[in-house]
Amino acid sequence: MAYLFTSESVSEGHPDKVADQISDALIDNFLAFDKDSKVACETLVTTGQVFLAGEVKSHTYLDVQKIARDTINKIGYTKGEYMFDGNSCGVLSAIHEQSDDINRGVDRASKEQQGAGDQGMMFGYATNETENYMPLALDLSHRLLIELALLRREHKDITYLRPDSKSQVTIEYSDDNVPQRIDAIVLSTQHDDFADDDTMLTKIRKDIVEILIPRVKAKLPQDIQALFNDDITYHINPTGKFVIGGPHGDTGLTGRKIIVDTYGGKGAHGGGAFSGKDPSKVDRSAAYATRHIAKNLVAAGVADEILVQVSYAIGVVEPMGIFINTYGTCPFNMTDGEIAEKVSQIFDMRPFAIEERLKLRSPIYSETAAYGHMGRKNEIITKTFTQPTGESTTLDVELFTWEKLDYLDKVKEAFGL
Repeated sequence: MAYLFTSESVSEGHPDKVADQISDALIDNFLAFDKDSKVACETLVTTGQVFLAGEVKSHTYLDVQKIARDTINKIGYTKGEYMFDGNSCGVLSAIHEQSDDINRGVDRASKEQQGAGDQGMMFGYATNETENYMPLALDLSHRLLIELALLRREHKDITYLRPDSKSQVTIEYSDDNVPQRIDAIVLSTQHDDFADDDTMLTKIRKDIVEILIPRVKAKLPQDIQALFNDDITYHINPTGKFVIGGPHGDTGLTGRKIIVDTYGGKGAHGGGAFSGKDPSKVDRSAAYATRHIAKNLVAAGVADEILVQVSYAIGVVEPMGIFINTYGTCPFNMTDGEIAEKVSQIFDMRPFAIEERLKLRSPIYSETAAYGHMGRKNEIITKTFTQPTGESTTLDVELFTWEKLDYLDKVKEAFGL
């Protein structure tokens, strides 16, 4: 019997994502001037206020207030009527030195012997149901909000949009786990106030269905476009009004959108958030590494769908173990345990090896903090950072290295594919 599966996304203007982006902007600035910085930074945003807290070990000094304000303005909170804007909000910092008891488990005389920054388990996942090896419902949820943000910044076809929004997509699957059609789309967008609520709802629904959806659909492969149909159930701003939003509508905290950040409920999640953490924290680096493994395995043909788990003990160099689940989709006679054994031989999962392989000690994290950390475009961009002293540095950085299919040949050779 066919079944339904749903995933959601939130925009860059969602309060939790505002917090994530501020935390990751701080990470980038620390790493730009001191690549060995150890940072764990949490952000709270609410009406007119930003609170920063966390632990840092670094040789650089930052104007954290300016970084927070610049991030908020870039998102689009630039008007006093939003009750939260980058130019006038208060920014309170309670960032302090990292605990020596934690740092002693990470820093070693030899970098290769760097221990894990914490205990825990991390998961990576990939499926061949989309071109970027991501679950379809989540991929579409992200695409809806990315396109909505483009429309907001164009301020032409839709002129009333504000930064906060959420989306949700429900897909109908066949018994053999193949997407059949889009069953429902939920989209809530913050907007300017209208004189008449009924006119407002009618116009927003019309604009979403007739402007946003066609723009999203046009950028999709033909097989995914075919899943759109006239029977999709739309819930557009279902509460009826969404003028009050962003940090004024809800308090935002770093690390509260971990399912949006990863696989939309597919696969599994170890529970650790990403944003605000430097790559010595395996919550982040090992989650990227397991995604890299899963994507390369699926792309090589080891299975149609793969979940990878790795686990660590704080201060210990080698992982506790690697687990693989192919959900019965491996096309050749090999158990998941045998696949895991080969994976451990192909991929070095020591924390320092992950940092080196994926180039994680670069200022690459601001771009991860909205619209998902996985399934994104691997590219090289130029970024400039400036210290309070006026010193600046311009760097070419490679984004989303864990999305590269650079281990295909090694995987195929190991598995005889």
